[in-house]
Amino acid sequence: MLERFSRLNERISNNPINKVVVILLRIIVGGTFIFSGFVKCVDPIGSVYKFHDYLAALGLHNLIGSEVVLSFAIPVLELVLGVMILTGCLRYGSLFAAMGFMGVFLPLTYFLAKTNAVPDCGCFGDAVKLTNWQTFWKNVVLTIAILYLLFHNKSVPCLYGPAIQWGVMLLTFILGLSIAYMSYSTQPLLDFRPFKVGTKIGSTLSPLGENDFLYIYEKDGVQHEFCYDSIPDEDDGWEFVDRKKLTPDLSPAQKAELASFSIYDEGSDVTEEVIDTTSNQMLVLMPDFQRVNKSYAFVLNDLAKACSERDAQLCVITPALHEEVEQWKDLTSPEYPIYSGDDSEIKMLARGNPAIVYVEHGIISWKRTLSSLKTEKLLEENMPLAHLSDDFSPKKTLWQLLSPYFLLMIVLLCINRIYPVVKFIVNKVKGVNKKSNDAENIEEQENLEEQEEQENLKEEETLDNN
Repeated sequence: MLERFSRLNERISNNPINKVVVILLRIIVGGTFIFSGFVKCVDPIGSVYKFHDYLAALGLHNLIGSEVVLSFAIPVLELVLGVMILTGCLRYGSLFAAMGFMGVFLPLTYFLAKTNAVPDCGCFGDAVKLTNWQTFWKNVVLTIAILYLLFHNKSVPCLYGPAIQWGVMLLTFILGLSIAYMSYSTQPLLDFRPFKVGTKIGSTLSPLGENDFLYIYEKDGVQHEFCYDSIPDEDDGWEFVDRKKLTPDLSPAQKAELASFSIYDEGSDVTEEVIDTTSNQMLVLMPDFQRVNKSYAFVLNDLAKACSERDAQLCVITPALHEEVEQWKDLTSPEYPIYSGDDSEIKMLARGNPAIVYVEHGIISWKRTLSSLKTEKLLEENMPLAHLSDDFSPKKTLWQLLSPYFLLMIVLLCINRIYPVVKFIVNKVKGVNKKSNDAENIEEQENLEEQEEQENLKEEETLDNN
């Protein structure tokens, strides 16, 4: 059996089409890993949310808190593996690492496809939405392709020599880490979500009714969720706590198309009142209210004053419970209103805790994390709020990271080609010299033979004379 497989493998390797297949599979597998890693590197906070869902679904509660590490490590690893496979570097090491990667995620995605514990796998971030079954079969195809490359990858040489391959891996690692860090500390360098800069913010869905919410009531210290038709009687000891919008049972792609952003004040939709298209607003988003540093309270009060001086309004939007909001008010004495919003919508609008979204006449002007915003600029005379984030351009920052990477990759390729070029020239020179020496040797040999022939003739003439 083993001999038959070995003969079949040898026949495939000797087939001229095999090289074409290997090149195509390198492009498919490497390109998929690169795309998957890149779209997650530009939005690591989105990966944090997704890994939190994974750990909760798998019951790995002891690992909750490691989401940030995973959101950096896995996308960067995918990016590095993709580049190594695409260029043929470490032809077996990179493929074994990729196979180990698939050994984890193939059964994981099968589990998700069977149970739907996490509706959206997030393998391509927010760039491309796949169902769990589509993700599983995509991983099956990748695994088969990697197995084929493991047996036949040596039939096509690498773009880079052995000494250069480690440089390619290091450069790609630095690039992925830099993109992830900049996206984490400011905002995604590429925004694949519905609420991009320059788009209109507000509810794009039909008006919500009572049946579009779950109502949270508390009794004896225990909270329960009820539909509108089953709301308990408050005379029985139930106390209203909050309500949250129901997520429609739609595919990820449909949810993206129907994305909306709504703001509530004690259960009433006040989106149109807060986001007034005739004025400007600074929205402060706090998706995880309990982890917000209390020192930001002073910064927010200063921002609120600066906004009021510039005919704008600052407000905080959070999915936190009423008790948490009241506790924040007691501790910080805010000079701004605090509204409630849907947790998923807040996380979709901007990344960060807190995050700042500046809206001009209903249009998103810029987005930043509060920690990266230089609020001292507001002390400058007549500093417009619209220009507060001028020091950060996502696309420009991304290009500043990508351009030196591609330049250095080209330089490494040129360096890698210096040796074979020099060797070719040296061999050519040696060949020319050898031909010249051979010609000289032949000419010298002919001269010697001619001299010997003349000497022989002279000897024969002498013998004849005698």
